[in-house]
Amino acid sequence: MSTAMSAQSAFVENAAKSIFTLTTFKPDGSILASSHGIFISNNGEAVADWKSFIGAKTAVVVDAEGRSMNVESIYGANELYDLCKFKVNGTKTHAATLATTPSAAGSKVFLMGYSIKKPQSRLMTVSGVEKFGDNLNYYNFDGTTPDNTNNCPFVNAHGEVIGLMQISTTTTKVHATDVRIVSNLTTSGLSVSQPLMKQTGIRVALPNSQQDALLTLILSGEQCDSTTHATYIDEFMQRFPTATEGYSNKAQLEVRAANYAKADNIMNEALKKCTNKAEVHSDYSKLVFDKAVYRGDSIYPSWNLDKALSEAEQAYAINALPAYRHQQAQIYFSKTDYQKAYDMFIDLSKNGMHNSEVFYEAAQCKAQLKADAKEVLTLLDSAVAVCQKPLNQSAAPYVLARGYQLDNMGKYREALKDYFLYDTLMLGRVNDNFYYTRYKCETKIKQYQQALEDIARCIIVNPREVTYYAEMASLDLRVKRYDQAIEVAQRCTQLEPTYADAWLILGLAQREKGLKAESRASLEKAKELGDKRAEEFLKK
Repeated sequence: MSTAMSAQSAFVENAAKSIFTLTTFKPDGSILASSHGIFISNNGEAVADWKSFIGAKTAVVVDAEGRSMNVESIYGANELYDLCKFKVNGTKTHAATLATTPSAAGSKVFLMGYSIKKPQSRLMTVSGVEKFGDNLNYYNFDGTTPDNTNNCPFVNAHGEVIGLMQISTTTTKVHATDVRIVSNLTTSGLSVSQPLMKQTGIRVALPNSQQDALLTLILSGEQCDSTTHATYIDEFMQRFPTATEGYSNKAQLEVRAANYAKADNIMNEALKKCTNKAEVHSDYSKLVFDKAVYRGDSIYPSWNLDKALSEAEQAYAINALPAYRHQQAQIYFSKTDYQKAYDMFIDLSKNGMHNSEVFYEAAQCKAQLKADAKEVLTLLDSAVAVCQKPLNQSAAPYVLARGYQLDNMGKYREALKDYFLYDTLMLGRVNDNFYYTRYKCETKIKQYQQALEDIARCIIVNPREVTYYAEMASLDLRVKRYDQAIEVAQRCTQLEPTYADAWLILGLAQREKGLKAESRASLEKAKELGDKRAEEFLKK
């Protein structure tokens, strides 16, 4: 049962101060949904329904004093019970007191309405209480509710909130889920990746622990828009002012925008404020190194390879970690001091970094030094040998590099073993360039059936590349598959009518089939396009 709206005790009226209206907006700025909720802390933490946030880009709340506040972030949501916990940008909010003792069936409680002037309430009777979770309560009520009270709070006589009003989607009954359920809604480092959180455009709150916050920072750079990522960086720096990662991420944003002077200032600020100076120097070196390698010295010349080396050396001087020595070796390689880089890579392979990467890098140094091919192969063998057993996808780049080396050395059968192993490790997820490389290796040892299959794969992966059609038609012609050669060559000429090789192959295949007139026309076309071989065939 229920009674009409009436003024209630000071306890109940005080609870009304925690109520706010919630308005969410679509990306185009139009209103998505309107609802209510309550503040549960004095620093802007709040609870409302989740469905109002689905598809929202922004949201605003207006409290019982008429103050408007933007929703900053979301801590989490419970889709089943349609509740979410979030934070607004207000620093002084009136928090509701949450009931710790359940209201029993038959109890009288008040449904509070939102009002800036004088709060009103409706007395209602709890018709049933169901337990769920860890001593939480699900309340049912008899009677109807006033309009515009969706997600307004039910409070007991002491002014304590027992739950937010929800209308059943399947019946006419009114119910409320224990609002304490939101105490379990906290963010983790992986929250930005959760499908539930991706239903809204409002960002997930940065976790409290530095480790989780750092994971959020990394994932936001991969999965969020640049504005949201920048917001996470600023909050991370504010929350953890002595941590290197906030500064290096902020500097990286400036580097992407080619604001090198700003990035430089940020990293110098980090050197003053951060606890781990070696890590700052290392990150500084990485930023300068990437810029010097990919942008050169013409823009902001002070950020060059010498600067990158200096920062890496300072990192190593503070903390002699192999990773910082590795940075120096990579910089020496980029400076074309291949012998110095090689010596450092080999030293690292014996002291602290006995892994595939340093053996591979040492092999690249030897190749640049024009060393004997067997020396390069030995280093690549070592790169594969130290990989985790059984080999997995992490070993694939080193297997492929060894395959290329064997191929270049004329050891085609051994190269093919690595090519097939690479394909297996990559679970077949390789590009057309790989299949084309393997195809050429197969043709050198006359494994024509496998070569035909690989050139066909090239066409499947990249059907617009006419070279693959010409290669396949040529191999079809070589193994006397004249009908297939004609079909593939014709497809090639359709894709690229000015491709002389395709017309030549087509003409030769037509000649073998006894199609003299067609053959002559195709060879004439090849000659017209500048293929000198066509004229010799026409004379014959």
